[in-house]
Amino acid sequence: MSAPSSPEPPVVAPSGAAPGPTADAGYRDVPATEGGRAGRGWWDANAQEYLHEHGTFLGAADFCWCPEGLRERDARLLGDVAGRRVLEVGAGAAQCSRWLETQGAEVVATDVSGGMLAAGAALDRATGVRVPAVQADARRLPFADATFDVAFTSFGAIPFVPDAAAVHREVARVLRPGGTWTFSVTHPMRWAFPDDPSERGLTANRSYFDRRPYVETDAAGRVVYAEYHRTLGDHVREVVAAGLELRDVVEPEWPADNTEVWGGWGPVRGAYLPGTAIFRTRLPG
Repeated sequence: MSAPSSPEPPVVAPSGAAPGPTADAGYRDVPATEGGRAGRGWWDANAQEYLHEHGTFLGAADFCWCPEGLRERDARLLGDVAGRRVLEVGAGAAQCSRWLETQGAEVVATDVSGGMLAAGAALDRATGVRVPAVQADARRLPFADATFDVAFTSFGAIPFVPDAAAVHREVARVLRPGGTWTFSVTHPMRWAFPDDPSERGLTANRSYFDRRPYVETDAAGRVVYAEYHRTLGDHVREVVAAGLELRDVVEPEWPADNTEVWGGWGPVRGAYLPGTAIFRTRLPG
């Protein structure tokens, strides 16, 4: 799941150097190499804090698509997975993959963060449900062509790289003909509004078409966190360019019984604005 776009505590830089606390944050262009590699260090440093804050809501072996609380057991966006080879991209601690294992799927989970995968191994031991996990950049998946029937991500990888088109191309490559790729991201509309779950977050304060990423830097000017905005049209074009067919876009409504506040998500804004978009695509064949 995506991290909230707000100043964070100290993190470990991807280079291994130890930056200080976030010194500056805002929307601005940064070199793609810097922005693209920042996610690994951020998630390594913040894996435990993230799971401490959101672990109960996500569950150890449950499949949650978004802060709205849409669960795969109810939505069935992936269809019947029994006996099918499934790839989770940007799996975090692999909670979704663990649930799919209980449904009879043959799952492999991938994530760029060793810290998140270590947390996933601990959940494997705690739940008794083991998921094979591979540390990998979603833009360079270490699998042969036409390996999987289903691929998905719940807020993984796509928001944290400057070249999400590469993720779609790689997923299309490893899918078998007729395979599906389903991914959830922050709803593009949300980027025009402050990352605030209260009434203040209901007034747009920046252009929806401003594609500069949200970036945090340390006192030395090093990028320690980057999250990228794409418009609805950008997402569609990138999917189609990868040779995939767009089948549906799901915009979950905020349920009345969900009182969870998650960064800029919450019941106040959720009553008026969509927070999540889930794209369902298919590789022809």
